[in-house]
Amino acid sequence: MKIPQIQITTNDIKMDWSIKDPVQRIHQPRAKQTISQPPAILEIHTTDSTLKIDSSQARSDIGMLTNKESIEKYAQAGKEGVLKGISRRVKEGYQMMNAAGKDQGRSVMQSIAKQNTGPKRPGPYNIKFVPSVGSVKIDYTPGTTDVNITRQEPKIDTQVNKPILEYTPGKVTGTMIQRPSVTIDVKS
Repeated sequence: MKIPQIQITTNDIKMDWSIKDPVQRIHQPRAKQTISQPPAILEIHTTDSTLKIDSSQARSDIGMLTNKESIEKYAQAGKEGVLKGISRRVKEGYQMMNAAGKDQGRSVMQSIAKQNTGPKRPGPYNIKFVPSVGSVKIDYTPGTTDVNITRQEPKIDTQVNKPILEYTPGKVTGTMIQRPSVTIDVKS
């Protein structure tokens, strides 16, 4: 016995597609930015230093005197010289008075003359530092310097631009070239 067979034949659809791609353009304009830095504020305050040098004692030690000091020095030396002279003459007068009437007139005068003349031994020799140590007086007051710096913040101004978007959508169109079909045959 023969069983009939079913034969199925199919034809697929055939399409002709036309595809237009979408186009998207994105343009980002640069941001605008300005930066400025104000200068820092600098303040400097100073006080002057003072230096005082007193060399009057040193000048006096080496003989450089002011007019007033010179007059006073020589006036004092003159007074002392006069007093020494008076003292010497009084002493010599006492010597002559005590020797009077004792037949020593000539010998007293000779001894007084010897006292006032002849070699005199100079005073003691010693080293003297001129000017004397510590005769120059120095007084120094240091000055001060105060520095103040005030920092200034930078100024930053930024303007952000939005992106520019351009979009063209794509398009798909199709044309059917072959329609689908199903054919069924029964064969015995």
